[in-house]
Amino acid sequence: MSISMSEASRRSLAALQGLSLGDALGMPTQSMSPDQTAAAYGSIRTLRDAVAYQPIAPSMPAGSVTDDTEQALVVSHLLIEGKGHMAPRSFAEALLAWEDDMIARGSLDLLGPSTKSALERVRNGEDPTTTGTLGTTNGAAMRVTPVGIANDVTVAERFTEAVYESCLVTHDTFQGWESALLVAAAVSFGINGEQTHEAIAKALDFVQRAPRHGVWSAKASVLARARQALDVTRAASRESFADVVRDYVGTSVDATESIPAAFCICEAYAENPFEGLCVAANLGGDTDTIAAIAGAILGASSGPEAFPHAQLERVSAVSGLELASVSEQLVELRYARI
Repeated sequence: MSISMSEASRRSLAALQGLSLGDALGMPTQSMSPDQTAAAYGSIRTLRDAVAYQPIAPSMPAGSVTDDTEQALVVSHLLIEGKGHMAPRSFAEALLAWEDDMIARGSLDLLGPSTKSALERVRNGEDPTTTGTLGTTNGAAMRVTPVGIANDVTVAERFTEAVYESCLVTHDTFQGWESALLVAAAVSFGINGEQTHEAIAKALDFVQRAPRHGVWSAKASVLARARQALDVTRAASRESFADVVRDYVGTSVDATESIPAAFCICEAYAENPFEGLCVAANLGGDTDTIAAIAGAILGASSGPEAFPHAQLERVSAVSGLELASVSEQLVELRYARI
């Protein structure tokens, strides 16, 4: 590894902080259209309370995180307990327990479509290693950041297998694995000291070279769509950028749209990470996940200074997050497994 453990720790914490901040910025606008967002909030430029008619998180206070952060923390704890591994049944049971807890709390922010479908099959007695064959949405990618922290991408074979282990139960498709590998690799390259543009470029090349995992699906390659999206948005002006992402990339929960959208945000706003997360929050569609993924990559490749301290503190306080301890344990796994 090219940087010290202390610097890796700083960048790892920044990845989790960026994930949670992006998630919280996108919370009030998730599943809303750009017009609905503008009518409700004007423009998201800071953490905001959700309006009472927010379809997923009605009236949630500013700084609240969603399933993106909470499931990433589920993965974190499983990795720590399993010394870098997640047993399929333990993973399935942990996610089912998480949703049961959310329902008990009266939350509408539950499992996504691919994860829900797979875990209902587990609940009905199916083998959790066989339930993820329809998962082509962004659920695996949204919660994979801890895998990128706990594993060094330069140990290629083990890194690839660790990411696939995190996809198997719910997103055992080529698109599910490809999307998670892109995000985890970008995060891991950032933790190794690469700046944002280099982390993105190296992640794209890493996935291009990696042996394919997951079952075939008729949907497009996430990698190919990400490369195409980056080419299209590079030519966009600041004023047209968001419209170009909406029209040519897409902002839905489908992995072929939301992961390329997040990568475009990272590249366009590498020098202004917080502004990029605000742009993501105003896109419409799956704003919390797009902003969370972008925040994780930007945090890992830029460090904690990427985001306003007051905003990070508010998310931590409102959502009761203890990210420093989790980050430190994940980094210890990374160094123990070199």
